[in-house]
Amino acid sequence: MTWFRSAIRNGFDRAERGLDRAFGPDWNPLAQLGPIGWFLFWIVAGTGIYLFIFFDTGVHAAYASVEWLTNDQWWHAGLTRSLHRYASDLMVLVMFTHLLREWAMDRYRGKRWFSWLTGVMLIWFVYLSGITGYWLVWDKLAQYVALTTTELLDTLGIFAEPIARNFLSPQALSSRFFTLMVFLHIAIPLLLLLLMWIHIQRITEARTKPPRGLGVIALGALIAGSLIVPATSQGPADLATVPQRVGIDWWLLSLYPVIESVPAGAIWAGVVAFTLLLAGLPWLPRRREGGAAQVFLDHCNGCSRCVADCPYAAITLVPRSDGLPFTHEVEVNAARCVACGICMGSCPSSTPFRRSGELITGIDLPDRPLAALRTEVIEAAAAMDGASGRILTLACAHGAAADPAPGRVVMPCVAMAPPSLVDYIISRGLADGVAVAGCAERDCYNRFGVAWTRARFERTRDPYLRARVPRERVQTIWAGPSETPRLARELADFSTRLAALPAYDKVRPLAEDEGTETGREAAQ
Repeated sequence: MTWFRSAIRNGFDRAERGLDRAFGPDWNPLAQLGPIGWFLFWIVAGTGIYLFIFFDTGVHAAYASVEWLTNDQWWHAGLTRSLHRYASDLMVLVMFTHLLREWAMDRYRGKRWFSWLTGVMLIWFVYLSGITGYWLVWDKLAQYVALTTTELLDTLGIFAEPIARNFLSPQALSSRFFTLMVFLHIAIPLLLLLLMWIHIQRITEARTKPPRGLGVIALGALIAGSLIVPATSQGPADLATVPQRVGIDWWLLSLYPVIESVPAGAIWAGVVAFTLLLAGLPWLPRRREGGAAQVFLDHCNGCSRCVADCPYAAITLVPRSDGLPFTHEVEVNAARCVACGICMGSCPSSTPFRRSGELITGIDLPDRPLAALRTEVIEAAAAMDGASGRILTLACAHGAAADPAPGRVVMPCVAMAPPSLVDYIISRGLADGVAVAGCAERDCYNRFGVAWTRARFERTRDPYLRARVPRERVQTIWAGPSETPRLARELADFSTRLAALPAYDKVRPLAEDEGTETGREAAQ
């Protein structure tokens, strides 16, 4: 399974590299699947409300009203119907692509199970919304869907009388059916919206809107498709006959041809098994994550920088509890913390320059504290040769530099390293330059690692990279797992540039007691 997931991940990564060139990292559609899904939902909801204005719930008037708005009012209502149809189909495609991508990128296990599980639940709400919508048209396709669905439901034995018989003769169907379908077609999307809101509750600054330009492109494509191939009905339903040949919407109704040829028991078993398999994936196998971040109140002033920077809403401000003269302290919800370390990189007390006693920060990772990270950096520098152009690479475990290499320190996220660590490496002469090799710019594994690192280096977000750090000795490389050749080229170019620079004249060598012993003691 691991090799298969890696193959899919690399496929996505390569496809996204091409889309980067076409749209740019910020507009890459594959990196905006979640926001695009929200955008499509609002298109479907808005067009559905508009269509309801013209819809008649009568048993004979339903089809006539849909035909009137499709043909007689095609320039507004007919176009709206097509937008409603195609946006629904595209939403299904986006949903499954998003699901596959999150699985391939390994963003579903561990503390991320909540978003995955609620996402799996969304699948069936989307399908139920689409199926009830098709019933309302009441053409031959709607008749086929109604008869097939009710026959499948009857096999459960939960109804006092078979409900499929309501669709076997014209006398058995009343207008109450369409009233019920309208109710369901409104209620289910409302529940879908609620679940979508729940889906993003454990995500900080969740993106629910795509970039405006990308939204305009998506809407324009839907309008163009609606004008070229407008959605139409397939003739009025006739309960006196059984529909023989109907056109299938393969995005929303792909299961229906299977229902006709497979026993009902096998269908229900397959649906349940598929759902349980998807729901259980976060624990098959269970991901081993590091311990949740720990707060050390003696070094915390409640500045809230870690609260703002946490991608998973795992850190909150609460009233001070230890009597120190600060109004607040931070509290970590261990059930949400993924141990990415971004909070450690945001803390103003996270500085490797400290030498008095143990290096303890306001918030730290128990499995990999700043003291241990400083020791790793010192040891990685000692392992490099003494030639000019030496680069110490602070690498992300999910990017192109994830594999161990001389002079490389791999972390859960590059934003785990505070900007002062870069200053420390250069000012102590541990390397001629520092390369920060993170995830692809379009889509950070920990959501904000790339963005926060860039902002800190550009001095627009605390903690800042000090102005004294020579920027010609700092290189950022944002590269996905399949971009190792580009990573190697950029590192080689950076090394060449460093070798051509004059020797850095502000180096302060490490003291004998600096870094190693204190770091190891703190890591034990």
